[in-house]
Amino acid sequence: MRILICGSMAFDTIMVFGDKFRNHILPDKIHMLNICFLVPEMRREFGGTAGNIAYNLKLLAGEPVIMATVGDDFAGYTEWLNQHQLETTHIKQIPGTFTPQAYITTDQDDNQITAFHPGAMSECHQNSVHDAQDIGLAIIAPDGREGMFQHARECHEKGIPFMFDPGQGLPMFNGEELLFFIELATYVAVNDYEAQLLQEMTGLTLEQIAEKVKALIVTKGAQGSTIYADGQLYEIPPVEAEEILDPTGCGDAYRAGLLYGISQGWDWTVSGRLASVMGSIKIASRGAQNHKVTREEIQHIYSQVLVNETLSQHTEEANA
Repeated sequence: MRILICGSMAFDTIMVFGDKFRNHILPDKIHMLNICFLVPEMRREFGGTAGNIAYNLKLLAGEPVIMATVGDDFAGYTEWLNQHQLETTHIKQIPGTFTPQAYITTDQDDNQITAFHPGAMSECHQNSVHDAQDIGLAIIAPDGREGMFQHARECHEKGIPFMFDPGQGLPMFNGEELLFFIELATYVAVNDYEAQLLQEMTGLTLEQIAEKVKALIVTKGAQGSTIYADGQLYEIPPVEAEEILDPTGCGDAYRAGLLYGISQGWDWTVSGRLASVMGSIKIASRGAQNHKVTREEIQHIYSQVLVNETLSQHTEEANA
């Protein structure tokens, strides 16, 4: 199944602060914040929601189709995509603009402070879902505001089931506008912080939102994730990573696993576990697209996760 990935393509400048933000931000002085974090470690990576999700889908032998707008500085990224055999047909260059740029500072608690320049992303409405052929599933990930509305409408018009993933773009919309997306979407994916915002802005509980879609997915970092679907609550346990190096792009890796599971017609427990595996693989590597694993290696890790869960369950039962 060809899966359309509507979202940003971006360069991520990732900086690591060797302490914890909370040790340097004074709560009683937040109204007059003036602070500098020394970041001796810095690197520039390929990123953006569309690029990250597509990269992970390709690792799973999926068929991602990226739809995004980029700037005059995109040539190096194009080479990277070609190297990894990712389709670029619907990546449109907007003359006189920069490719979106994210400046991410991560502390020792894996908290992140991000500054983002949208650049060409603001013109993403120049792309149309109607131009993409043979699409069976889509995701509307954080992108330009006008384009997200347009792509959601176009997916609905074409009868393409899609996942609405507002991410860090959620504050761009008011409650009524978020309800517009939810009403058209087939699936909604948010993290636990975004889930709280979504409830406050729409006036709906998570259960009420779940009733409007086939599935509502809420990720909770190291606590795993929860999937509301079929009138049930599926608790997906986290997958322990070999190393915890960089959380950047973990949510996108998780979503790639979900999309792949949906495209294969798998149940939510299987899809959720695969999504967790993809997130754990990503967090053990620096950058959003530097983890290099084969589909066979992913399958082995997934199988080992099931074995470990079974052994753990048997041990608990024996000790009960």
